[in-house]
Amino acid sequence: MTRKEFTDRLQELQRSHQSAADNVGCHGCKGCELCAACMFCTGCHACYRCTHCAGSTDCSHCSHCKDCKGCHACAYCVRSELCSGSNYLVMCKSCSDCTYCFGCVGLQKKDFHILNQPYPRTEYFEIVRELSRELGLS
Repeated sequence: MTRKEFTDRLQELQRSHQSAADNVGCHGCKGCELCAACMFCTGCHACYRCTHCAGSTDCSHCSHCKDCKGCHACAYCVRSELCSGSNYLVMCKSCSDCTYCFGCVGLQKKDFHILNQPYPRTEYFEIVRELSRELGLS
C-alpha cells in the first residue's frame, strides 16, 4: 500500500465516521450523536460511558453533568471544560480532583473555591447561590 492509498483510505474512514450519528450501546439517550455506552443522556455529542448528562461534548465516564466539554470522571458539573475526577464544579476549566468550585481555572485537589480563592463551606454556598442567580444559572 502506498502512502497516498493509505492517506486516502484514512481520510475516507474519518469522513464516514463524522457523518455517522449512531450511538453505539447507548440506552435511553435522546438527541445524542456519536456517543457510546451512555445511559439516559440528552443532547450530548461524542461522549463515552456517561450517564444522565445533558448538552455535553467529548466527555467520558461523567454523571449528571450539563453543558460540559472534554471532562472525564466528573459528576454534577455545569458549564465546565477539560476537568477530571471532580464533582460539583460550575464554569470551571482544567481542574482535577476538585469538589465544589465555581469559576476556577487550573486547580488540583481543592474544595470550596470561587475564582481560585478558598472560602469556608457555609460562605461558599451563600456566595454561589447569589452568583448563580446573578448569572442566570438557577
